[in-house]
Amino acid sequence: MNGTSEGPSAPAGTSSGAPPAPVTERHAAASGAPAVADAALRRGTPRPDASSSELRDYRAAFNAATLPMAVVDGRGQILRANEALGGLLGTATSALARQQACELLDLTSDDRTWLAYREVLQGRRSRFRCTRRIKHPDGRSLWAEVTVVPMTGTSAAEPARVLLTIADISDRRELQERLRHLQMHDPVTRLPNRTLFFERLAAALETPPYQDDSPADRQHTRIGLCYLDLDGFKAINDTLGHRTGDRLLAAVAGRLTDCAENDASGAFGGNRLVARLGGDEFAILVEDSAGTQELTDLARSVLAALQQPFDLAGQRFSVSASIGVVERPAAGTSPTGLMQAADTTLYWAKADGKGRWTLFDPERNAHRMTRQSLSSTLRPAVERGEFTLEYQPLVGMADGVLRGVEALVRWNHPQFGMLAPNRFVGIAEEDGSIVQLGRWVLRTACRQARRWQLDHPDEPPLFISVNVAVRQVWDSDLVADVAEILAETGLAAGLLQLELTESAVMGSGGRPLRALQALSDMGVRIAIDDFGTGYSNLAYLSRLPVSVLKLDGAFVRGFRYEDGTHPSPADETIVEAMVQLAHRLGLTVTAECVETAGQAERLRRIGCDTGQGWLYSRAVAPERIAGLIGSRPLEG
Repeated sequence: MNGTSEGPSAPAGTSSGAPPAPVTERHAAASGAPAVADAALRRGTPRPDASSSELRDYRAAFNAATLPMAVVDGRGQILRANEALGGLLGTATSALARQQACELLDLTSDDRTWLAYREVLQGRRSRFRCTRRIKHPDGRSLWAEVTVVPMTGTSAAEPARVLLTIADISDRRELQERLRHLQMHDPVTRLPNRTLFFERLAAALETPPYQDDSPADRQHTRIGLCYLDLDGFKAINDTLGHRTGDRLLAAVAGRLTDCAENDASGAFGGNRLVARLGGDEFAILVEDSAGTQELTDLARSVLAALQQPFDLAGQRFSVSASIGVVERPAAGTSPTGLMQAADTTLYWAKADGKGRWTLFDPERNAHRMTRQSLSSTLRPAVERGEFTLEYQPLVGMADGVLRGVEALVRWNHPQFGMLAPNRFVGIAEEDGSIVQLGRWVLRTACRQARRWQLDHPDEPPLFISVNVAVRQVWDSDLVADVAEILAETGLAAGLLQLELTESAVMGSGGRPLRALQALSDMGVRIAIDDFGTGYSNLAYLSRLPVSVLKLDGAFVRGFRYEDGTHPSPADETIVEAMVQLAHRLGLTVTAECVETAGQAERLRRIGCDTGQGWLYSRAVAPERIAGLIGSRPLEG
């Protein structure tokens, strides 16, 4: 038997430690027993003026009552039971005498119930009620509500007694269970819904699978989750209607249930729950998982099952799903943490191309968390002055003399240390903070170039090259910003070079093209960075206000001697053709990633104008650049 108990119901006007007040006839009637008989029995002895015939009437009423009742002494033994109780328990009424009521009704199954029952027997509690499941003699089980209340005798020396009553609440309980089922299940698919899923998940993480598990065994208990949604389901709803969509969801639910229940390998025995979390999102919870292999095998079987066409009312459908798979020890895992990991992994599956499963990767997640942390602190970091600039020399290929520098931004992050641009520039472009950061970089670089010019008046001034994101052209007035900064710093427009990637420049029209043209008219040089890796639509070069091509380092790296004797002739041919074309269009060419003297010599022979790379210098602090101005050729 099992059930629930409820706490005490203290009478009004009494303290918690006071003896219980006598139960009146009105109280007895409220409990379901016949008022007259109950009142006499609860007093324990007949009234002084009660006749023997009146006492017989009370006992007859007690025995004839349809509500099962018993009088129990302070030790818990049944003194008298009525016929209804005997019929309920399938025992002769006389055989119930002197039996322990707690054993007949399973009141010792949990400590809380047993303690409350004993307090009523000892007169320290005014009422006790609990629910128990009782086996009927005909084999069926019924739910019974057991109520125990004290009976008061006529004298203090009389032994304490209690009245025990039992009410059949099976119909009420069944109704409650039906209502709970409706509340906890999805009406479309008949699967457990989100509420029941999280209830089951919380229970699985809080309760070990086997009550006799040792603490060491519990540490090895694992849990797994396949979190999936259908790819392109919205299009089916929009085009064919929600009725067809609901039919498809019900069919998908059936296949998911089959996959969860029918393990083809027979190697895994984890308890599995399939639930619909909402929309076209489903989850398969695997309790007591056997490991990652079980979850990935389950994900594969789900994908294979869903790839089979669905036939619904004469219409044939094909669907796919993306699945996020998480499997980990249950110890230390929370429902929120598990669902966050599953949601992240589902996003990866969709980003990786959909129609696939993806396993949770802690390292990839750490990178994502780091990215989120950087994104949330990027804007304030500009205001706090956490960014700095380093400068990499741009050297004339013919003479090795320093001609200019490229400004490269670094983030001196208080937690992650010095970060290169590839760690945060993409984030800045996504959230728009690149406008604020780019304006700071442009102002700082121009100010530094002007300072070098003033400090070395006898040397040819260096030009400064600054990278510009295409979002800076769209989301700000770049032309006005450049004009303001040049006027503020006193740097000549011809000493400023703005670098945009090939993918950003090629196909530019409207506002970006007008901005580039206005900057070029001011005298600012426009350079295409990483040329040769994007669209490489050479027809645009004649129509854009571009003055410099920066060849992508992939071409220059091909100039190395792969086997010690022969470099790549194809790369040299391509670079030579691009250099000749650029010169005929009046453009200068800069080669990136120059690392060896052999590369530099071949680029010089081809006709490249300037070079940039570790052969000359890495990106360095502005003080180091000052020491290179007017020095001997930089090429080693």
